[in-house]
Amino acid sequence: MSKTKVSLENYEYMSNAWDEMFDLQGNIRSEYKSFKKVLKNININNLREMEDFAKQFFMTQGVTFTVYNNNEGIERIFPFDILPRIIKLKEWLEIEEGIKQRIKALNLFLKDIYHEQFILKDNVFPSNLISNNPQYLFEMRKLNVPKNIYTHISGIDLIRNTDGKFYVLEDNLRTPSGVCYMLENREISRRLYPSFFPKQNILSVLNYPSILYDHLSSLVDKKNPTIVLLTPGLYNSAYYEHSTLARLMGIELVEGRDLVLNNNFVYMKNAGGLKKVDVIYRRIDDEYLDPLYFNSSSQLGVAGIMSSYRKGNVVIVNAPGSGVADDKASYIYVPKMITYYLNEKPILKNIDTFELENPDHYNYVHNNIEKMVVKKTDGSGGYGMLMGNSASEKEIKSYKKLINKNPKNFIAQPIINISTTPCLIDDELTPRCVDLRPFAIYGSEGIEVCPGGLSRVALKKGSLVVNSSQGGGSKDTWIIKNLK
Repeated sequence: MSKTKVSLENYEYMSNAWDEMFDLQGNIRSEYKSFKKVLKNININNLREMEDFAKQFFMTQGVTFTVYNNNEGIERIFPFDILPRIIKLKEWLEIEEGIKQRIKALNLFLKDIYHEQFILKDNVFPSNLISNNPQYLFEMRKLNVPKNIYTHISGIDLIRNTDGKFYVLEDNLRTPSGVCYMLENREISRRLYPSFFPKQNILSVLNYPSILYDHLSSLVDKKNPTIVLLTPGLYNSAYYEHSTLARLMGIELVEGRDLVLNNNFVYMKNAGGLKKVDVIYRRIDDEYLDPLYFNSSSQLGVAGIMSSYRKGNVVIVNAPGSGVADDKASYIYVPKMITYYLNEKPILKNIDTFELENPDHYNYVHNNIEKMVVKKTDGSGGYGMLMGNSASEKEIKSYKKLINKNPKNFIAQPIINISTTPCLIDDELTPRCVDLRPFAIYGSEGIEVCPGGLSRVALKKGSLVVNSSQGGGSKDTWIIKNLK
């Protein structure tokens, strides 16, 4: 078998995109210089062995996801690229502050629209985006949520543009997923680079479960509150994450059938009888949370849980109705929210976004659709969107018909050459597009952002779609403390 060293000189970086490891002259960026020395001492056989070890590790740990639109309907091992994505501390600190600022504003927005609605009265946010939004829950009107926190756990998706700066792609404020992939990526990196990793002064992510537990505990004014993680069950695509997080936090993993209501308090069934529940970290959608309030056919939630919540007898994380703030139509107005509520300039910028119910925007997108990515405002996971530069004429024509039926349900953004990162593909370093999803936790003591987050990679050549459901994978994300 070949003992050939990894070639850095033949790396074909994309000239129209920012490469995380190399500049346009082919020089290695300062944050990767130490790692370059590691690569120079590794041959192809070593890398293959490392890849095999990583696959076996993920297989053993059961690190999986499910693709529902695949005819086979199979559970897959989450793809992992063994080369880390490295970010300077200075860049990270700006990202961290930008995320905190954004979440503060979004949380104030949620409190406002469910109470006084000043932002609507002042015409800063369009009223029709509330009245026509199915994510806006009238059951939450005038409800005082514990500690005034709606967005306890957030995943903010970022991309790096050709100017080298990070931009917000979207906000995830309902039941953001992927944090356990971040944890497993870090664990495998420590094993793949046992002598190199400890010397790099990389900020830790492995304390995320304990930080999450502490922040959720802070939402209740009692010592040692009972916290449970509510899962839809074994067949949910993120069940691995649900079970892993519950185990790492030392809390019970429950399904709706494990919880009961008594005198408007929530109790968990266990061997000793019933135990009162104080905090529910729910990983089911609003629609299925309470069959008495929402979907009457739901067997995933708990009948009457909203009554308990309204009386302040239980904390639900994230708060029901938070989805109205991470709707793709609401995303357009987040910079205005930051200015309106905080009187600050946004630290992190949005990507230019077009509302298709606006006639001028509609006409522009219609005439330039091959340069656009068009998304449903309530879409997620990379489903239901059109990539204009790769779609056929037939697909574009069909998608335009969907838009014409209800333009307000769609937004469009220019296709951006998001940054690339070297991946090991067929024994060679090859550039692939990458985004970043940092995770933030909001408790009574404030907001804490886990350093790094999940770097998702579009493993298909030329693809801009990083979602695992669309063939994407991930990398470990290193924030190196001594790199300013």
